Amino acid sequence: MSPISSTRRTDELDRLTSDRLRRRAFLSRSGLGIGSVALSSLLSVPTARANPSPQRERFPGLPGLPHLPPKIKRVIFLCMAGGPSHLETFDYKPQLAALHGQPMPESFTKGQPIAQLQNAQLQAHGPMFKFGQYGGGGQWISEVLPWHQKMADDICIINSMTTEQINHDPAHTFMNCGTAISGRPSMGAWINYGLGSETSDLPGFVVLTSVGGRLSCQPIASRQWSSGFLPSRFQGVEFASSGEPVHYVQNPPGISARLQRASVDTIQQIDRLADPLFENDEIDARVSAFETAFRMQTAVPELIDTRDEPSHVFELYGATPGDGSFGSNCILARRLAERGVRFIHLYHRGWDHHGDLQRDIVECARHTDRASYALITDLKQRGMLDETLVVWGGEFGRTPMVQNKGKTAGRDHHIKGFSIWLAGGGIRTGGSYGATDELGYHAVEKPVHVRDLHATMLHLLGIDHSQFSYRFQGLDLKLTGVEEAHILREILG
Repeated sequence: MSPISSTRRTDELDRLTSDRLRRRAFLSRSGLGIGSVALSSLLSVPTARANPSPQRERFPGLPGLPHLPPKIKRVIFLCMAGGPSHLETFDYKPQLAALHGQPMPESFTKGQPIAQLQNAQLQAHGPMFKFGQYGGGGQWISEVLPWHQKMADDICIINSMTTEQINHDPAHTFMNCGTAISGRPSMGAWINYGLGSETSDLPGFVVLTSVGGRLSCQPIASRQWSSGFLPSRFQGVEFASSGEPVHYVQNPPGISARLQRASVDTIQQIDRLADPLFENDEIDARVSAFETAFRMQTAVPELIDTRDEPSHVFELYGATPGDGSFGSNCILARRLAERGVRFIHLYHRGWDHHGDLQRDIVECARHTDRASYALITDLKQRGMLDETLVVWGGEFGRTPMVQNKGKTAGRDHHIKGFSIWLAGGGIRTGGSYGATDELGYHAVEKPVHVRDLHATMLHLLGIDHSQFSYRFQGLDLKLTGVEEAHILREILG
């Protein structure tokens, strides 16, 4: 074989270099770029580069969106993590009470997915608390939730929710992402990708967590607020409920704001040099993240400093400043909404009651009932409720059958019918929607799938879910998936 000429060597080198750059860009796009992952896990919100032009102040959203006039500007999702029992909260079943202590009819359970009761004797258990009807629509609400009873006219209770995943982590993933497949974008990321952020000083998607109701609670993985295959700038940013709200945002000792500004500018100049070479969205996300982090050094302390809140606000929420409670997180949710954050996700862990349900659900309600009422009341008093969708609910419900007996009785995971509620802009409140059967097992009247909830949420934000997709691995993927999703038009005002 003859030696390769210098020209051919040069061509070959150019080809190899080009291939190497393409491979590196591919790896970075796949989320394996070390720098972009480390940074985007901290902050991944679109804002301006150093010395930004006005159009780069914040991500403006996709061209052509919204598709229709929006009813709301933002979403606050109150996730009762663990799966609250609909049979002890909103779904009153007197016939289940009549069947108490008897074997569960096989016609309800045969061939049905049951998480931990497969080989157990299935014994029906009636509601563990008294129910009453409240508000002009006569909504059934348990005595466990006395503050909810006061706001019956401000919420729409959906008693016919269904989902597809019977264990906690995949069920959260399904509720958040519309699929149990890991690596897909969460609903907050989808919404910020489509509509953009209304703030340049804070992330467009913020997550807050609290605990109370069980000694041992199911964990919540950070991938529940992931951006998935969307650019990492759209993922949620978790704020700590107490202490330093966002790690690594504040300057270390000895670093002045002027020095930090110079460092950020220099890093961004280097990133901009790499941008045309690699043509990688993550470089743009990196530039935006540094700029957002710099701006958050001022915005976050002002957000977290609640000394400007009157004492009657904390009394309304039943919270103490800085206590890390669900009530304090609800106050922060309202403050985030005031500052233009598009999607605010609050998780309260403690609702997984396989045993001691009668004791532990009271404790969960003590942490969340009053604060949920306070958030709705506060938003309404400030004229913000009409432009906000508030969602309350867990990843699934609980079975009409019990685990254990007597005072230690609890209920297993249940996906065939459970309750959530909606409030705020565009929602016809003061009544219930859908129903489960006489024992609270199957959603039999106007069943609502998670996809329907997502489609309705997008609709209220002005997005046609069927026309809202992202091209990934040759497929046009959507939050609502490929199966049919329905907008809940009957509950829309």
